Amino acid sequence: MPEEFAEFATTRIILDCTELFIQCPSAMLAQSETWSDYKYHNTWKLLVGVTPNGQVSFLSDLWGGRVSDKQITREGGVLDLIESGDNIMVDRGFDIKEIVPEGVTVNMPPFLAGRDQLPAAETEETMTIASVRIHVERAIGRIKTYHILDGNLHDDDI
Repeated sequence: MPEEFAEFATTRIILDCTELFIQCPSAMLAQSETWSDYKYHNTWKLLVGVTPNGQVSFLSDLWGGRVSDKQITREGGVLDLIESGDNIMVDRGFDIKEIVPEGVTVNMPPFLAGRDQLPAAETEETMTIASVRIHVERAIGRIKTYHILDGNLHDDDI
């Protein structure tokens, strides 16, 4: 376990989603299912799981860009690999606490939740989690930098 994970020694996986641009499908239903309000483009969405040492340990199937991160996590198979006592680390907004198996904890940076700013302790917690969550961001960056899933994908490519 890398030293920066000392506070998160039970972390099994760091999760995040990424989106890949696709050509606009000709079928209206497919257009609707792949439209991403976040990217303002038709996309496939992919759940990526990374171990604390930076190794990609999970890639979901591709989903239409319209699907939520929670739904991919719930139905994508990653939760079948998690055991009681494990910890999952996620980004703010990736609220999956109520769908993880019993005995599994989720580390997610705190929200503002209507406040003007975070208290000092929550700011510190956010910075600590972000400093170790960077591993999944780097892995996704490598997937994109090395063109592992690059270009516009077509329905018949999948």
